[in-house]
Amino acid sequence: MTPLDDLFSTDESRAEAQLEKVIKLNPAEISDFPNHPFKVKQDDDMAEMVESIKKYGVLVPALVRPKEDGGYEMVAGHRRKFAASLAGVSEIPCIVRSLTDDEATIVMVDSNLQREKILPSEKAFAYKMKLEAMKRQAGRPSKENSVPVGQNFEGKTSRELLAAKSPDSNTQIQRYIRLTELIPPVLQMVDDGKIAFRPAVELSYLSKEQQESLYSTMECEDCTPSLAQAIKMKEFSKDGKLTDEVILSIMQEEKPNQREQLKIPKERISKYFAPGTPAQKIEDTIIKALELYRKRERQRDMER
Repeated sequence: MTPLDDLFSTDESRAEAQLEKVIKLNPAEISDFPNHPFKVKQDDDMAEMVESIKKYGVLVPALVRPKEDGGYEMVAGHRRKFAASLAGVSEIPCIVRSLTDDEATIVMVDSNLQREKILPSEKAFAYKMKLEAMKRQAGRPSKENSVPVGQNFEGKTSRELLAAKSPDSNTQIQRYIRLTELIPPVLQMVDDGKIAFRPAVELSYLSKEQQESLYSTMECEDCTPSLAQAIKMKEFSKDGKLTDEVILSIMQEEKPNQREQLKIPKERISKYFAPGTPAQKIEDTIIKALELYRKRERQRDMER
């Protein structure tokens, strides 16, 4: 049934209602986007934004959409909203735009991917949310079209279309989305830079229980896996053989970058070797000299 307001409204008034407009809203009255993947942190950048807002106000309007039950939901501008609240600003300019859930998700992700600093976990969940929204928009194929869900026009998959408008390649996007399979403490280690990106992708194929065991092992042994170790654990997991003991054994393996190395400035030893002497020959010569020195020291000790 047509709503009464529509029966007595003109085409012109209905068209005007659909137009975007900028209004002032209280930050406290704008709800956050559901499952917003980008973190709003109270760091140095936020402190600078707060000071800027105190001096000049919010210069770039946020983007909100009307909620069915009244009020507004933030689409793009969560950091501005938070900074404005810290600055004690009671109103911020907002563009009001009518968007579906999937449209809002795509706009939200696109607006945040332009930021300079983005954590791996933020990209991971953002790409996943946008890809799922794109697949829903593409819909299921008709009986005459055998293209599977997630395919879109021109024979491209949704992920290929996503990559075309993103700073990362199709393969890299797939890797980022894999990170959403990591348990929270392991994913936090990736954000903190304690676990490198590629090993983290391989670890995402481990079960939740295996990741829990790995996390405990990393805590006890104070170490993190290399790419080779992560791949090895993934293979053991695929074969159903990744036990707690196997995880500990793999993590206790010595990694090349963990071996203590002594570096001598080249200028300190260059006078003892001819120009162009290979590094391996220099190392061998130094070792022989040290062995000879130790042998002479032993002889002196015996003569005393």
